[in-house]
Amino acid sequence: METTTTTGTALQLRFDELMAAKPKTRIRNAAIELGVSEVELLVLRIGDGVTRLQPEFRALMAEVPTLGRVMALSRNDDAVHERKGEYLNPSLSEQHVGLFVGADIDLRIFWGPWNSAFAVIEEGHDGPRRSLQFFAKDGEAVHKVYLLPESNVTAYDALVKKYTSDDQSKVQAVKPWPADAAEKPDAEINTDGFREDWKAMKDTHDFYGMTRKYGVTRTQALRHAPEGFTTKVSNNAMREMVTSASKSGLPIMVFIGNKGMIQIHTGTVKNIMDVPEWFNVIDPDFNMHVREGAITESWVVRKPSVDGIVTAIECFDAKGTLVVQFFGKRKPGIPELPEWTALVAELENKLKLA
Repeated sequence: METTTTTGTALQLRFDELMAAKPKTRIRNAAIELGVSEVELLVLRIGDGVTRLQPEFRALMAEVPTLGRVMALSRNDDAVHERKGEYLNPSLSEQHVGLFVGADIDLRIFWGPWNSAFAVIEEGHDGPRRSLQFFAKDGEAVHKVYLLPESNVTAYDALVKKYTSDDQSKVQAVKPWPADAAEKPDAEINTDGFREDWKAMKDTHDFYGMTRKYGVTRTQALRHAPEGFTTKVSNNAMREMVTSASKSGLPIMVFIGNKGMIQIHTGTVKNIMDVPEWFNVIDPDFNMHVREGAITESWVVRKPSVDGIVTAIECFDAKGTLVVQFFGKRKPGIPELPEWTALVAELENKLKLA
């Protein structure tokens, strides 16, 4: 598909008209309404609170720990993950995957889709709100780092000065992702081999390689799993599980991501709030927002590992894209919590679809 580029003045006029009519519209929602990507609107503000940074993503992220306590935000079309804390224990080598592994901010970074970076200052009720924002090749946000009142503003200013790009144009090239390949017909899948490999897994991370080996989509893999390893359940599963965990204090893991990032919360969830369209967890250090109506399939998924069976609840949209994924709190070398296993089994019996 051809690369498309912002049209500058024409887009600016359309954006200004939209914001005059709907001044509280968030930039992502404005982009959807105008039929462009978020980054194409963001660059219109270059020189007015937005600074383009050099696309040295590993180096930039390596300096994020100097900011101290911040808020990390990653999202996809239907789920948002916000976690406060410090960026600790980075592993940002030239490999395809980078890591931050901390008790608060826990990230898996897939560098391939990363394409552009910006420093953004927005005026808010409590003064300037500073952030670092990273975007993929299609112009959608991969990850954002927001400063908090206690963050190190001096370090932020130094980082921005160090990495400011010579290119401060208000034009951004974007390239939509190619369409997903059609799902392989079920009759062409080596189901026996696939099921044997599933049962032989030693690590949950083996799953991705297994889907590639057999040429199956993620939801197709769940449909063809060995008996007893997957169960399709009602789309109430997320709500019922999170509600139960909030009441009992059971610590869980919440995975939300996109092509360039997976962000993980490990801990309790307490304050549940509903607003139109969205199911939310609103806690002091962790916020989750999921567009519940976008979930069209929900599954209980069990994968073997050297630590025993690892159980997840996985929620997908109409395209078969993973919206959000939940586990019980666990670490390598430690079996999953029996309370989590029991909770999921109870939901599975209650919400199993015929």
